[in-house]
Amino acid sequence: MNQDSVERIIVIGGGAGGLELATGLGKSLGKKGRAEIVLIDRNRTHIWKPLLHEVATGSLDASLDGVVYSAHAAKHHFQFQLGTFCGLDRDSKHITLAPLRDERGNAILPERTLSYDKLVIAIGSVSNDFNTPGAQEHCFFLDSVKGAEHFQHTLLDSFTRLQQGESDKSALNVAIIGAGATGVELSAELYHVTNLLKAYGLNKVSKERLKIHLLEASPRILPALPDKIAIKASKELQKIGVQLHLGQMVKGIDEHGIDVGDERLDCDIKVWAAGVKAPDFLRDLNTFELNKNNQILVNQYLQVRGDDSLFVIGDSCAFEQPDGSFVPPRAQSAHQMASTVLANIKRQYKGQALRPFHYKDHGSLVNLARFSAVGNLMGNLNSNVFIEGKLARWMYMSLYRMHQQAVHGTLKMMALWISEKITRVVRPKMKLH
Repeated sequence: MNQDSVERIIVIGGGAGGLELATGLGKSLGKKGRAEIVLIDRNRTHIWKPLLHEVATGSLDASLDGVVYSAHAAKHHFQFQLGTFCGLDRDSKHITLAPLRDERGNAILPERTLSYDKLVIAIGSVSNDFNTPGAQEHCFFLDSVKGAEHFQHTLLDSFTRLQQGESDKSALNVAIIGAGATGVELSAELYHVTNLLKAYGLNKVSKERLKIHLLEASPRILPALPDKIAIKASKELQKIGVQLHLGQMVKGIDEHGIDVGDERLDCDIKVWAAGVKAPDFLRDLNTFELNKNNQILVNQYLQVRGDDSLFVIGDSCAFEQPDGSFVPPRAQSAHQMASTVLANIKRQYKGQALRPFHYKDHGSLVNLARFSAVGNLMGNLNSNVFIEGKLARWMYMSLYRMHQQAVHGTLKMMALWISEKITRVVRPKMKLH
């Protein structure tokens, strides 16, 4: 307990689950002075992770569409601290934040320690390259805003080369390794932005000069989703020009291309989108029981086993279901976990018993830019309803609105939706810088 007798609750990670939880705790406990709520993240702004592929193509501008943590915190009765989590002492209930440096490497703040009464780890996931030779050196990773913006700048440079180069026959070859939701959505979004470029004078950049190669080790795309979704998505991708390379493992990656199976694939840009894991430093802390993906094993209340002051939510949480599988790392999982932990922390303050977490799969939706969308919805009796087209796209966008509602409230969510509609009239349809 802190010296002022008010408990300090620290949430590490401002992703979908962490930001929703910190906001809820601020409204319910921080506003009333019953607890000090602190959110820690290495970035200054929040972008809903399922939209990072749109940041990567320029369809979404993170600087305009993101949530600024410090401003949001001031309005919702919690504190924000910029920092990178690097150490934990569970006995003394202290966390350590790495030294904070500017873009030039100059020190802003030294290493810091913060005490906590309750700690929630919500640090999300990173791409899992499975130690593939050359992946780290030659691939883009779209698991952060910084990585997505780096890709977008390279993409714009490549489009400029096509537009202003001497040859009209040259092409841009992009290889996307991993045909899960991120890889599939990025493939479609890349073709979508080539259509937008014509409106901004880049008339030489056409889909005929863009070659998208989507690689997947499994025999079909979207291996974690139902067959019907994968079959429909495959047809849509092939219709717009995506070349599928299925059932072959990537053996190595270099500056000029990829060795996949017995084939050599030359490409200009390589993107790694094959699998996720919790960050490796969680294993280095040597204080948690982890699964093979570095996720922290938790009990039925999402608490670290043997430590009722420490919760874990989101992609870094390993919650085992009755059938032996773990809850998948999805935005809907993080949302449900955040809701459970918020309710249970409030129940602790009321002296009530905790309620166990039960994951409910509401289905999966894959957005193929403006071309289409496919997915399935799960009913109350586990009925599986396949949807596609405009209905599926509307449902996909409604997931983002639900996240905005959880973070901002209903009125502001509606205001944001209206303002987005208005600003589309004056703003470019894609980020061109």
